[in-house]
Amino acid sequence: MKTLVKCQINSKLPFKFESSLTNYYNLITEQQLDRESVPEYQITIIATDCGSPPLTSSQTINLKVSDINDNAPQFDQNFFFAHIQENNSPGHSIFTVRAYDSDWGQNARITYLLDDTQMSGSPITTFVSLNSETGVLSAVRSLDYEQIKQLEFVVKAQDGGSPPLSSNTTVILRVQDQNDNPPQVLYPVQTAGSVVAEMVPRSADVGYLVTKVVAVDVDSGQNAWLSYKLQKATDKALFEVGLQNGEIRTVRQVTEKDLLKQRLTVIVEDNGQPSRSTTVIVNVAVADSFPEVLSEFTDFPHDKDYNDNLTFYLVLALAVVSFLFITCLVVIISVKIYRWRQSRILYHSSLPVIPYYPPRYSDTLGTGTLPHTYNYEVCRT
Repeated sequence: MKTLVKCQINSKLPFKFESSLTNYYNLITEQQLDRESVPEYQITIIATDCGSPPLTSSQTINLKVSDINDNAPQFDQNFFFAHIQENNSPGHSIFTVRAYDSDWGQNARITYLLDDTQMSGSPITTFVSLNSETGVLSAVRSLDYEQIKQLEFVVKAQDGGSPPLSSNTTVILRVQDQNDNPPQVLYPVQTAGSVVAEMVPRSADVGYLVTKVVAVDVDSGQNAWLSYKLQKATDKALFEVGLQNGEIRTVRQVTEKDLLKQRLTVIVEDNGQPSRSTTVIVNVAVADSFPEVLSEFTDFPHDKDYNDNLTFYLVLALAVVSFLFITCLVVIISVKIYRWRQSRILYHSSLPVIPYYPPRYSDTLGTGTLPHTYNYEVCRT
């Protein structure tokens, strides 16, 4: 007769014993197991007989929970923000995205992929690349802030389970501006070979607004903050330029002694590091009437290269015309002399003139007139 043995385990474990046959027990689960919460259990089994006093013995077993692919990779954030300076070198490392998978082994092996996104009509892969194993983002080409200020794309993390699970995150890459563009002057318009002047009446008082230099900078932030300075002037004591607004005003009252033609050189400078600048020439006419300006203002110095080229072409044209005129004159005189010599030779010749009468020659009604015109042949040795 077999002795009855009872088995039990330590409490607070999701397992229990179920008797199948006498002294045979099955260890079964009471609830669903989660390897990510508890990957291993230590189960102590206590066997007790029914004697008096009862005797016991125990045995501890380690139970490891095997993994299934029940968790998708997870990013720390739904949005990642990264920055890159414009004019970067191709291949420059920008940022690293990282995802975590609580599964184990192959189920936790993550591959990073770029989602198919279009940016300015081109695939996102023409701008950035992504290392599939490390999640390192790199620039494929040099970026220009003036063309692209921000790139937004989706990164996908996929595990190696079967079937694979995945999750997405959005990366916003902001291009940071560099001071790579000088200011551009919109007014006054600089034209080679022509003079555009601003008029200031001689009755102008202090603070008279002559004109305003208008400039822009396609850069951003402090790289686009412009300042205006008067670099050179025919009379620096007469004009000043607003540092922030570019307004050119009179410093003192205009007098009769002031020159009619005034030339100002204004420098426009941005606030970048290092700063970039552009110069602009402003011509000013101190006059009360427009005809006075027309009569005197043509003396403003033009561009030196333009004047040199114009002088060269004028001299060349004059030389060509003179050459053609002299050549024509020599040819005409030569023809005249040749014809005059031929006529003199015929006049002094002593050979007889033999008339030639054509077959139709006849006297008409005895008048001696000829109805047709006839030729005479002159023969000489």
